[in-house]
Amino acid sequence: MSVETVRRSRFRFLFDNDRLLGFLMLAPAVIFILALVGLPLLLSIAFSLSDVTVGDTSLDYVGLENFRRVTRTPQFQRAVIDTFIFTTAALMIILVLANILAVMFTQDFHGKWLARFLVILPWATPISLGTLGWLWLLDSKFSPIDYLLVQIGLLGPDTLLGPGLHLNYLGREYLAMGSVILVHVWRLTPLSAVMLLAGLTSIDQELIDQAQVDGASGLRIHLQIKLPLITPIMAIASLFAFILIFTDLVVVFVLTRGGPIYYTQVLSMWSYNKGLEGGALAEGAAIALFFAPVLLVAAVLILRTVRRIEVT
Repeated sequence: MSVETVRRSRFRFLFDNDRLLGFLMLAPAVIFILALVGLPLLLSIAFSLSDVTVGDTSLDYVGLENFRRVTRTPQFQRAVIDTFIFTTAALMIILVLANILAVMFTQDFHGKWLARFLVILPWATPISLGTLGWLWLLDSKFSPIDYLLVQIGLLGPDTLLGPGLHLNYLGREYLAMGSVILVHVWRLTPLSAVMLLAGLTSIDQELIDQAQVDGASGLRIHLQIKLPLITPIMAIASLFAFILIFTDLVVVFVLTRGGPIYYTQVLSMWSYNKGLEGGALAEGAAIALFFAPVLLVAAVLILRTVRRIEVT
């Protein structure tokens, strides 16, 4: 047997071995994830259990002291509340709007391609550039939204929204919170809509035709047939949106930087302020690690729910 024949047989063995081939295919992704997520996570754990700062990089073990210190501050408590408020409110609105858009795009109408392009544009736009656009739209002096409200008679003297000519969206507590939620909804609704649209288009048309023959209306068909069938996909879309909103830093950083005062402070923003701008790397790492258990619990609950739905 020649050397060339031996080499060919070895290559055939590699390609015929499913376990070995699967390992080789997965290895680059696993290495990438470990380098991108695993190492920073271990470093964050080491920082959170030490007294490391920007001025003193020695890792002296202090146990859970950093966690106790940060949890007692009002800024951290407000950041936890705001993070859950923004995530819950935005997620509920996103699911409703995504269902509406998905149902709309299953219909045939003129300009459908243009509508799909405009809907997907917020997701395709880099988050920093899109949020900068909203920063201009919500400007305290030059907001075009305020200009339109003045022109239609909703803003100004003796009007519904008050005597002033500017609402100062990012300078008032509840308007600033609403603005952050609005940008999250604008950014993530397209992704959820596309995922739900894929689920709706995969439903067997015979089920819909049979329901129509039985006299079911469009709303009843959606609520009793389509919605239960796409519930697993909706759960996955919710998980993606939950993670992206809960861990987001860019929207709050660009719009409000946690202000006014710390009314729009979120965990990611407070971790950045404490760890990087404040120089307390250990406390910043401790704040950031609060993401891990929340995201893990949310992922496990949603994925277990999806599995039960698929089984039943």
